[in-house]
Amino acid sequence: MAIDDFAPNLSFFFSYGMDPEYAVLGRVARRIWAVAMQRRYGANERSQKLKFHSQTSGRSLHAQEIAFNDIRTTLQALISTYDNTNSLHTNAYDEAITTPTEDSVRRAMAIQMIINQEWGVAKNENPNQGSFLVEELTDLVEEAVLKEFEAISSRGGVLGAMETGYQRGKIQEESLTYEHRKHDGSYAIVGVNTFRNPHGDAVPRKLELIRSTDEEKRSQLKRLRDFQQKNSSSSGVMLERLQQAVIRDENVFAVLMDAVRVCSLGQITHALFEVGGQYRRNM
Repeated sequence: MAIDDFAPNLSFFFSYGMDPEYAVLGRVARRIWAVAMQRRYGANERSQKLKFHSQTSGRSLHAQEIAFNDIRTTLQALISTYDNTNSLHTNAYDEAITTPTEDSVRRAMAIQMIINQEWGVAKNENPNQGSFLVEELTDLVEEAVLKEFEAISSRGGVLGAMETGYQRGKIQEESLTYEHRKHDGSYAIVGVNTFRNPHGDAVPRKLELIRSTDEEKRSQLKRLRDFQQKNSSSSGVMLERLQQAVIRDENVFAVLMDAVRVCSLGQITHALFEVGGQYRRNM
């Protein structure tokens, strides 16, 4: 396929956290994307324009001092807006412990509405452009990203690196480092490991939780059994076809598109476990 036939339809998904590097995430991505599309693939001007959706960081939500989560989400929404995101999702403050309630979702939406309607600076496009901090951060983060690209390329590209578990290993290491630093206090989180409430841990005694009722659970199980029974004659053949696609290193996604019409997620998962094994984290 010609690059310009599909590149304008591509879009990306970024999560904005509390670290300063997130403030330039979109800028760095757009710069790298434009240069690569032009110089490596000869794409036209439209294909060089990267689109991305942003979400505030779920990792930065905490059960302690739960009301503080809205403050973090507001800051993350601001930097993504200043970073010229194409669309934005703001997390609800109670997502640290439950599915969002109607009240918490409205508060999350209010963050976006207030930024858009009341925050005057957000009415101006690219307000941070030209500042020393943003320009310097952009260069530093771009350099770090390109260095990571080189590390992946030296391992045989994305697929080659996946074979050795490189990406998964990096994610595990970063996650472990974050958790260690959170617990030893070297990564300061207000209300969690620093500036704790002197009157005790401010975890609400009563908090509305969103849980499925027994009736909803039974209804879902019944629908699942009915679906499996309805497709019992064709699901076995389809699962075998899926397993063979994995074994022969074919396009598994193309087969999955057909498999989900007659097979449940559990059936597909177990079929893949049989040929690929089940992942166990190595420490």
